[in-house]
Amino acid sequence: MSHCYKLICSLIDIFNHISVSVSVNREEDDSKSRLPVPGSVLDMFTGEDEDPLTDDSMQHGGRIRSFKHERGNWATYVYFPYIPEEGFLELLDEMTEVAASHSFSLTHTDEFHLSLSKTVVLRHHWIQPFIQSLRTGLTHSRRFICLAEKLKVYSNDEKTRMFLAMEVSTGQAQLLELVKAVDSTMEEFNLDTFYKNPSFHISLAWCVGDCTEHIRKKCLQELQGLVDSHEDGPFLLRLDCQELRCKAGNKTFSIPLH
Repeated sequence: MSHCYKLICSLIDIFNHISVSVSVNREEDDSKSRLPVPGSVLDMFTGEDEDPLTDDSMQHGGRIRSFKHERGNWATYVYFPYIPEEGFLELLDEMTEVAASHSFSLTHTDEFHLSLSKTVVLRHHWIQPFIQSLRTGLTHSRRFICLAEKLKVYSNDEKTRMFLAMEVSTGQAQLLELVKAVDSTMEEFNLDTFYKNPSFHISLAWCVGDCTEHIRKKCLQELQGLVDSHEDGPFLLRLDCQELRCKAGNKTFSIPLH
């Protein structure tokens, strides 16, 4: 009986040793045969959270979002960038000082631009097809020049901010044609199109709240006087419309015109 018991124990030890060896070898084989995930696949999931989650208005000068930020939602708009000309920033500083003397605290716009769309929300995986649709629709669009010289005040749709801007006086027809192309892409993605009768303008400065009427009554004429009497003559803002841009979250795409 003792001999049989020892034999059984020996067999169990051998079985356990074989089981462990097989398990270890299988794990080694799995690790050797397991291929790394391709970078192109990993890249599909990057960027979903690149758009910052911070929604603190105090970090944006008191500005309030037009819509709630959610992961994977990218605030998107189409525009022409404006590169300040000589004397522009000095003129803007003068206008800011005059506004301050009337108790209006104006902040320079971060990036001067002329909008060709409303700000809409794109899902991350829509961005590339959205940009491709824009490129296709603008294939035959040509370069041109916009001029602006008259000051005007605007408020956003939510009436949470006021903008001091220069309204376009030359180039409106070409801008309307571009808006048609941009609107076509917006409709393709079931997004809001631009305003029906747009007043094209380049925003110069802004302040929190809707004080458009107060500025019109108190100091708009004085501000326009600064523009009209600038150095050698009236200041004429010139915008070379050579390259349309689309900003989606923290990504900017360029679409050159021909």
